[in-house]
Amino acid sequence: MTTNIAERQAQRPVPSAANVTSYGTTRRPGPGSSGWETFSWYFFRVSGVGLVFLALIHVFIMHVSTDVSQTVYDFVAARYANPFWRVYDLLLLTLALFHGLNGVRIVCDDYIRSRGWRLTVQSVLFFIAITFWLMGMLTVITFHKNENLAQTVGALLHTFIR
Repeated sequence: MTTNIAERQAQRPVPSAANVTSYGTTRRPGPGSSGWETFSWYFFRVSGVGLVFLALIHVFIMHVSTDVSQTVYDFVAARYANPFWRVYDLLLLTLALFHGLNGVRIVCDDYIRSRGWRLTVQSVLFFIAITFWLMGMLTVITFHKNENLAQTVGALLHTFIR
């Protein structure tokens, strides 16, 4: 049995607002709504605005105002002597990592229909993100200016052995 294109399109169900899923929605949460999705929606916007400024300042300092060939260990050590720059880098790391994770989580919600697979993929992504966040935090927090690499490794090991 052959049908033409117009007949096939007429047979196709028209999606209504009732049967469209809310995954990946971009509209603002309604008044009084709460929960994870509302927090995620607001976090995406706040972290996005914050990242614009943090990333632009980072690019300006690391690549425009300072010659890239001068961005070496001593430059970072001098910067990290001021606690402001450590907090700045931790904030940039945290916002960038979790903003990106939130975006990937929304993509998983949109394209992985099986609840079990979606939970598995999102759990793996979460543990990977936490691992990278902890490694970045450890690097920024435990950074100490030392004379050479052996002393740096020794100071880091001493931090763990205590």
